[in-house]
Amino acid sequence: MAGTQNRKQTSARRAAQARARQEQRRRLRRGLIGFALLAAVVAAFVLAQGGGGSKSSSKSTKTATAAHTDVATAAVSGPLGPEGIPLQEGEVLAPGATPAGGATVDGVQCQASEQVAYHIHSHLTVYVNGVLRPIPGGIGIVQPVAQQTPNGAFFQATTCYYWLHAHAQDGVIHVESPSVRAYTLGQFFAVWGQPLTATSVGSATGPLTVFVDGRPYQGDPAAIALGSHEDIQIDVGNPAVPPQKVTWANGL
Repeated sequence: MAGTQNRKQTSARRAAQARARQEQRRRLRRGLIGFALLAAVVAAFVLAQGGGGSKSSSKSTKTATAAHTDVATAAVSGPLGPEGIPLQEGEVLAPGATPAGGATVDGVQCQASEQVAYHIHSHLTVYVNGVLRPIPGGIGIVQPVAQQTPNGAFFQATTCYYWLHAHAQDGVIHVESPSVRAYTLGQFFAVWGQPLTATSVGSATGPLTVFVDGRPYQGDPAAIALGSHEDIQIDVGNPAVPPQKVTWANGL
């Protein structure tokens, strides 16, 4: 009788142990499946954010580069100015003085020092009836002082710098802002105190032919976004000069 009871207890223990092992295996399988699902979710998120390795990064870089490719075949020429960019020679489009005197203009502020949190450069060329009309240095610089260099004048501020300004007569627009944000050519002209419409650019009036990075632009010229190493050319009247591009240098 005792032997039979012992055998029953042994069988019960073995059955319980078998059930425990099966439960452990089920838990392990569930854990592995859960881990695999979590890994798949993480991988999908990383890929969606553009962090899927060098191939994805390379594609993003190529896309960004393509968006800023200048298709113009001719290069802007002239003696190099203090920023390593050809100077624009001739009668200026309008005086370089900024009339605002430091007051905020079209959302653009003037500060005692230049801001570097967001620092890019665009280039502007204006032709009137086929003749170059230079963009003067000192725009957006309140009480500018011309520092003479072997390559021409470089303007610095006595009072303040607007976030959009020009240091030299080379057409380079400096965007120097305390934060990353979009700026337009219209804001630069507003700081300059000069008109920019579908029929007027500074002191010049007439039909406009506009190029951005060598491509024809049909919209409002004031709405042109200022992008890094972007070439903007405006032809007022006739003949229209074929688009040209700048060879960026000197760390600009």
